[in-house]
Amino acid sequence: MRAYMESGFYVIYFVVILAVGVCLCLKSKQKKPLVLFGLACCILGAGDAFHLVPRAIGLFNGTLENPDPNLALWLGVGKLITSITMTAFYLLLYFFVYARAKESRNKAVDYFVYALVLARVVLCALPQNEWTTNGSPLLFGILRNVPFTILGILVIVLCYQKLRQIKSFKLLWIAIILSFGFYLPVVFFASSYSWVGMLMLPKTICYMWIGIMALLDAKSNWIEYQEQ
Repeated sequence: MRAYMESGFYVIYFVVILAVGVCLCLKSKQKKPLVLFGLACCILGAGDAFHLVPRAIGLFNGTLENPDPNLALWLGVGKLITSITMTAFYLLLYFFVYARAKESRNKAVDYFVYALVLARVVLCALPQNEWTTNGSPLLFGILRNVPFTILGILVIVLCYQKLRQIKSFKLLWIAIILSFGFYLPVVFFASSYSWVGMLMLPKTICYMWIGIMALLDAKSNWIEYQEQ
């Protein structure tokens, strides 16, 4: 039953997030904010597929908790790809905030963000993460998420400062806080308590919520987008 319910949820997630991404890209007519958010959603959904599809396979064949070497490889590579595409999502979201607010970015902040992204990617790529083993070391789980969390906090602050006056995005900063609130306990405790991994489900719901916000904003503020 768990395999069907969890895998069904993944299907809903892929349909929603990729549909939002594709719709925004097709509707954008090269308007920068829509292109950025649409691309962010497409990258997020495509990246998550590399981890969630092997996870669904493990659920159905009953080997998720103790995967064979082949499945462990795909689960590990999927986690690595997902870690990088999640970072790309927040990088594009950072660009989107300024584009939607019609403000110029600060170059110093840009360089800081690029440094965080680079640090995150490098830390994720280190072999000490042991992605393909059944359980990554906690130390590197923490280390690789330090720059990612700082990036997330920065995006939260920017969303609060620059987008909360826009009706469609007034709760965007809260949705991002919730997504991190569900994600970070998994980093710290999932290796000791497997049930904590279920927090990734509400985290995924937050991502769908974020995508729907962008779609509703594009629909309700299309004239404003046309003027950009």
